[in-house]
Amino acid sequence: MITEVLPLTWLYAPGDRPDVVGKALDSGADVVLIDLEDAVAPDRKEYARTATADRLRERQPVPVHVRVNALDGPWVEGDLKALSGLPGLSGLRLPKVTSPREVVRVAELAGPARAAQDGEVALHALLESALGVEHAFAIACAHPALRGIALGEADLRADLGVREDRGLDWSRSRVVAAARAAGLSAPAQSVFPDVRDLEGLAASCTRGRALGFLGRAAIHPRQLPVIEQAYLPTPKEIVEAEQIARAATATAGAQALPDGRFIDAAVVAVAHRTLTLARRRR
Repeated sequence: MITEVLPLTWLYAPGDRPDVVGKALDSGADVVLIDLEDAVAPDRKEYARTATADRLRERQPVPVHVRVNALDGPWVEGDLKALSGLPGLSGLRLPKVTSPREVVRVAELAGPARAAQDGEVALHALLESALGVEHAFAIACAHPALRGIALGEADLRADLGVREDRGLDWSRSRVVAAARAAGLSAPAQSVFPDVRDLEGLAASCTRGRALGFLGRAAIHPRQLPVIEQAYLPTPKEIVEAEQIARAATATAGAQALPDGRFIDAAVVAVAHRTLTLARRRR
């Protein structure tokens, strides 16, 4: 069984903007995602890679993941060679994954340089096409170094020709189910592209939480507190979880609470996760 870790906020920063990366590291995000792919123009790729590698030669105040360039493109092998083994690197984000073979290839390229220090580097696959979504479970099971999968909704929306947000709900549920079936943590939601529409972001997070996501990627620091608030349990949920945990401690097995609620092992597991999240409020 995987160890439950509960990052809720993942903040992207372009790799060719070291000043922005520095601000992201001080933003309060649980994880900083340095982007070498879509956020960086082709003529800035080499600089972004070098600047990122220079920063990650030292350990960072929060976990740092790097989204490398396209797995079938000319830059990815250089990215992996430059980054693998750096003490400040916590994970690699793999864009536009469509098959388990791609994950295995990256794991083989990235793993040996890291193994001498800390073991295999953690990989996270981004599914951004219909083919990637169809192969979600196989990708999630592709390699022990793979620690998570998530959607890249902008590319997926374009691939599917989806105009309304609800048109992505099946793909979202598919990825959530695939991650959990493979024993991975619940995925984080894809980014919300309008950095000024905080009400829309909150509503979207509420919907994502209902679908089984846990936390969200962001593209601006102002989005972070909205995401965290949406994914933290409410005071009512905390009280109910505490009641369930106390009852389970007092009496083993399935039982009914005085108010009529039936609880079993699954309900207790959800309550414990709620209480783990609730500690972030203190």
